[in-house]
Amino acid sequence: MEAMEEELKCPVCGSFYREPILLPCSHSLCLSCARNILVHTPDSESPQSRRASGLSSSDYDYLDLDKMSLYSEADSGYGSYGGFASAPTTPCQKSPNGVRVFPPTMPAPHQPHHHSSGALLPPPPRHQCLTCPQCHRSLLLDDRGLRGFTKNRVLEGVIERYQQSKAAALRCQLCEKSPKEATVMCEQCDVFYCEPCRLRCHPPRGPLAKHRLLPPAQGRVSRRLSPRKISTCTDHELENHSMYCVQCKTPVCYQCLEEGRHHSHEVKALGAMWKLHKSQLSQALNGLSDRAKEAKEFLVQLRNMVQHIQVTQENSVEFEACLVAQCDALIDALNRRKVQLLARVNKEHEHKLKVVRDQISHCTVKLRQTTGLMEYCLEVIKENDPSGFLQISDALIRRVHLTEDQWGKGTLTPRMTTDFDLNLDNGPLLQSIHQLDFVQMKVPSLVPAPPMLQLEECCTHNNSATLSWKQPPMSMVQAEGYILELDDGNGGQFREVFVGKETMCTVDGLHFNSTYNARVKAFNKAGVSQYSKTLVLQTSEVAWFAFDPGSAHSDIIFSNDNLTVTCNSYDDRVVLGKTGFSKGVHYWELTIDRYDNHPDPAFGVARIEVMKDVMLGKDDKAWAMYVDNNRSWFMHNNSHTNRTEGGITKGATVGVLLDFTRRTLTFSINEEQQGPVAFESMEGLLFPAVSLNRNVQVTLHTGLPIPGFYTSRASIQS
Repeated sequence: MEAMEEELKCPVCGSFYREPILLPCSHSLCLSCARNILVHTPDSESPQSRRASGLSSSDYDYLDLDKMSLYSEADSGYGSYGGFASAPTTPCQKSPNGVRVFPPTMPAPHQPHHHSSGALLPPPPRHQCLTCPQCHRSLLLDDRGLRGFTKNRVLEGVIERYQQSKAAALRCQLCEKSPKEATVMCEQCDVFYCEPCRLRCHPPRGPLAKHRLLPPAQGRVSRRLSPRKISTCTDHELENHSMYCVQCKTPVCYQCLEEGRHHSHEVKALGAMWKLHKSQLSQALNGLSDRAKEAKEFLVQLRNMVQHIQVTQENSVEFEACLVAQCDALIDALNRRKVQLLARVNKEHEHKLKVVRDQISHCTVKLRQTTGLMEYCLEVIKENDPSGFLQISDALIRRVHLTEDQWGKGTLTPRMTTDFDLNLDNGPLLQSIHQLDFVQMKVPSLVPAPPMLQLEECCTHNNSATLSWKQPPMSMVQAEGYILELDDGNGGQFREVFVGKETMCTVDGLHFNSTYNARVKAFNKAGVSQYSKTLVLQTSEVAWFAFDPGSAHSDIIFSNDNLTVTCNSYDDRVVLGKTGFSKGVHYWELTIDRYDNHPDPAFGVARIEVMKDVMLGKDDKAWAMYVDNNRSWFMHNNSHTNRTEGGITKGATVGVLLDFTRRTLTFSINEEQQGPVAFESMEGLLFPAVSLNRNVQVTLHTGLPIPGFYTSRASIQS
């Protein structure tokens, strides 16, 4: 918990946040500190007025622009309520945490402005400018001032829990002088009492007899878990947050959706986004936790290296004595060379220690920061306020991913070895004495031989490829691991897809009907081998797949090895295929096994994040045809088009043809094209999809050739 303390301190005052507000850049600030660093700027000194009056930037006291960037809302990518702007700045100072901040400007005494008629004019209006002390972005405030910022209640709750955990004992809240240790806490009064104060102020009779008294520790937990006040909308103070704007990444109320600036934006349920972001933050923390564990083990390795190098230093005394004895036996020219060699030994030793100690220091700082961020995020995840959590979750998820990336390849690898691989070669003749130098005591180990691909075990299935390899039979050098590389399926550059000790790997998510080149190499401490021979892999032209229970709505019922689906609800529910497509031409069919009461099942394709509890095509993540017993319509983003006569009955067959070559989606009923080309400009990763209710049951058929109606039309067009 202590490592988290840096996350809980204001960058301006250096103390724990008090009434923290959340800036548009996702950083926080004490409300009082925000007031202290506000800069008041008259209209006459705004950037626009200076350009109009012809004043140069040298007339004002700016920070060095190469040390600090000020962004407008348009070029910063931040959506703020006031907007970032390049406002005039004042000289900066450093906070207790070493962060550069802007002090408040002293308002100049207003000189009376006289009209030509002699009347006094009011002083020019003034703007308020706030600069974030962490990212140095400036923000022009509107007439609401600091009241327009949202309070960071999640951060307040984390600080409160942290401070309570640091307290040695709970004290009575009613003792007048030195508080005694509390013995009970009243759950209704929310007050801690010592025994004398309880008897005096909270007698067990009358209306107080029904109050519940708890032990202090249990009372603290009860207070910590009590629900916080529901947050209200910044723009509509009487309304609670009820939805989440995906575009602006902020909670909103229903008035924001009806009349505010979010009315045309994509919104989702507040509780669903709260759970989704908590899940994303937890998953991101898993990777960061692994990096922190590796860093701890790496620090132990580095400290052992320091001890080994120090032991080597003690043994180097004997080495130096031997070196002196050898050098003294040589001529005077050798004595001059001896000094140089001794200096080199000491320099090598100091260099090793310096490199390892610098790496220890650097890794310790990064580990402390990582641990602090982890503990802070874990406390944030405990927060039971969805709105407050979602205000900071995006920024925290980005920070966790960025911190994990900083523990990338090579970070946890020693930069220096502990060995003194030096030996004095006194064999050269006297005329070669000036070429006297150290030689390595150990012969470096050899790199392993290139691996051999086992062709009989290499294969492809759908859009997956399995490769197997082994070391050559006569190889005498042991390999510690292997690196498998594939190109992009279009003859592009190779990229690493596997690094490890195993000699077999399956690569998923390749393009259908594509040719890939694969190669593998081995490595050990001495280095990396040459590549194996390149293997050419061809993925399937057509796809064999079933429905995916993992991504389907919980009301979907599966049978027939996940090829047949129905539903236990009267509402429409969505189920996706297990394989996604991004290239090639793909065709599959669905037979109608049951069709009662004339419902409207929908067939088509969708992205993985499509809504699962509405008809397919209701959102912008799906492209579908929905059909009854008489006619059909195409639907995308809840827009209905191309009503076409002809429907389905029990035993009918619906075909879906996705052509990434022409970027089109076409439908058929009973092997006859239904309507025109349904959708164009299809791109990205798309999954087969169906929506249906309990009155419909369908069976999926895959691995089918392209139907005749489509091939004949394509030949006519060509």
